[in-house]
Amino acid sequence: MAESIEFFFDFASPYGYLASERIEATAEKHGRSVVWRPFLVGAAMKVSERKPLVSIPLVGDYAVHDVKRFARYWNIPFTIPSHWPVATVNACRAFYLLEETDHSAARQLAQALYRAYFCDDRDISDSETVIAVASGLGHDPAQLANGIQSDGIKQKVRTVNDQALARGVFGSPFIIVDSESFWGADRLEQVDHWLSRGGW
Repeated sequence: MAESIEFFFDFASPYGYLASERIEATAEKHGRSVVWRPFLVGAAMKVSERKPLVSIPLVGDYAVHDVKRFARYWNIPFTIPSHWPVATVNACRAFYLLEETDHSAARQLAQALYRAYFCDDRDISDSETVIAVASGLGHDPAQLANGIQSDGIKQKVRTVNDQALARGVFGSPFIIVDSESFWGADRLEQVDHWLSRGGW
């Protein structure tokens, strides 16, 4: 059986959002599944001594223009949130809470959270917003509120982050296909060709 595509992303990453709207179709085309792995890219930025693109003079202005253009290119609804970037630990915790029992439900939540942030300008750093988005998908809000504060889920997010760093994951999106790493939404075309050709 073919290995799954691993999809690492941060919920505050606009390029991660754009990739999230297309990666499943790319995987399905090649008979692959996708393992969704939200993580906190800030930890990787500390290690690699980087800052968010939007905070870098000159680069930040270009990044805003580029991601808007990229969204138009792929015809994906997109808006720059009022607050960007934001902390995404609550979103990550909610994802891994659902993934404990249902990976499909966790993926649906990830997509809903991304759209809430980059389409509807909802503040997904706020646990109440995260819970409301999940509730809209039919999940129990009380269970979510308790679950995202549990020691086990907090540790799960820390573990995923540590594992991502250990594997060289440093940005969002970061896609691993058959042990080959691809950084950036614009590399999805290369991922497609890699799967078609068996590498090069």
